[in-house]
Amino acid sequence: LLDCLLELLSTEDLHKNNETLLYCMGAIKFLSGNAVLHNEMVSKGAVEKLLQLMKTINNIKGNDTCFSNLGLLLVQLTVTLRNLADLPLARSQFVCSGAVSELSVALEQRLNDKNVCTYIVRIFSKLSSYNDFCAALADCSRCYILFLALLNKHQKQQDLVIHIIFILGNLTANNNQAREQFFKEKGSVSTLISLFQTYHELDLNAQKSYRERGEEGKNHPEHPSEAEDVLIKLIRVLANLSIHPSVGAALAAAHRVVDLLVTVLEYKSVDDCEELVINTAKAMNNLSYYKVKDSAIQDQKLHIAEMLLKLLMSNDMDGVVEAVRVFGNLSQDHEICDFIIEKKIYKFMIILLDAKNQDVCFSACGVLLNLTVDKNKRAFLMEEGGIGKLVDCLQDFGPADWQLACLICKTLWNYSENITSAASCFGEDTGMLLVLLSSLLDEELVLDYSLDGDGRDHHRQYWEREFKPVAEKLLDRIKSHHLALPTVTVDPF
Repeated sequence: LLDCLLELLSTEDLHKNNETLLYCMGAIKFLSGNAVLHNEMVSKGAVEKLLQLMKTINNIKGNDTCFSNLGLLLVQLTVTLRNLADLPLARSQFVCSGAVSELSVALEQRLNDKNVCTYIVRIFSKLSSYNDFCAALADCSRCYILFLALLNKHQKQQDLVIHIIFILGNLTANNNQAREQFFKEKGSVSTLISLFQTYHELDLNAQKSYRERGEEGKNHPEHPSEAEDVLIKLIRVLANLSIHPSVGAALAAAHRVVDLLVTVLEYKSVDDCEELVINTAKAMNNLSYYKVKDSAIQDQKLHIAEMLLKLLMSNDMDGVVEAVRVFGNLSQDHEICDFIIEKKIYKFMIILLDAKNQDVCFSACGVLLNLTVDKNKRAFLMEEGGIGKLVDCLQDFGPADWQLACLICKTLWNYSENITSAASCFGEDTGMLLVLLSSLLDEELVLDYSLDGDGRDHHRQYWEREFKPVAEKLLDRIKSHHLALPTVTVDPF
């Protein structure tokens, strides 16, 4: 029976037997809802036959008398494709059969048909999680215009919006060309801002209702609300876009974008919605990397630092790490350094060196390095056992991460600029530091020759260019026990 139904799709005339095809397609749709039949349907070429039928429908223009009647057939067809999209074999057929092109044409022709648009977007949403299809979709320049048109047309249709934003997040996750292309589309950023405002207001209203019902003190829902879910995925898109150098620089100067991110940090805590706050901190980290004229981040740096302090003091380790990363960028500014010292945030950074986590240590060490650029702030490293913790990090992570090892050495280099004796400067950690630096500068001992060619070259490059120069200078300084010549402070992290 399945063979017969599939055969009808390619033999019946759309104009003459529209109703027959509609019932046939309806039957196939229901069959595709049965997981037991999925593989059989795909192996019988269902995906190719369905896409061929879609192509035939797409060739019928809007002035044709049967154009509007085919909308119902397209709904059945797209639901079926959505049901099959999860299968590995089906995904390869979607890529090979030019599904992106046909689905985009159908989307463009049926922008006013919410049902057809919703199901096509759901197909894209499912398949964009896979690299091969995501790459094919990213190469379809028309898709960005279509997604923006749908977002503007159906801004308050959460089901449609959430899937489109999810797709855009996948497209911009690892593809610099997609980031640039989407950003350059007319009205792209203003559309995102408008969506942000819409769902931010919905979220505020939900919170207000929550308080009015006297439920504020109760445990928050385990999963994000619909409005929060849109904001989470929307901020992910902004964070992804800002990875592109020119796009990121433009967004860093976009005051409305930064205002909205700051607003999230103001009214949301990690206890309210962890994923939303952490995504916001990630976007803030990416934007704070850029030092641009009229930077919106710089205009609000102290207020942002205040908001990050709340996150830093939370019990959420992921949130703490993201806050530290933003401080790593902001602490290149002397006012932020003053803030870190005044609020004793540096003590927290030193404590984080004990986390035994490479990423956490890297971010915390970046902040400490920036603080040591100021000669008047270096004494803080003597508190909380800072020197010993840096040496421990160097021992734990040195050979595995030459960038982190380099940061540690730069921090100790700045700290020891006015050294008079190694013992008074580094205390009981002097001996261990001497042994460690000598060992880490031994090429035969530390370079892993078991790595493949590219990995070995990458490993050696960082050791030679990043770590070795500063480590050698630091070792010579410690051995000499005092400064014979004036030295230059290492540039900020």
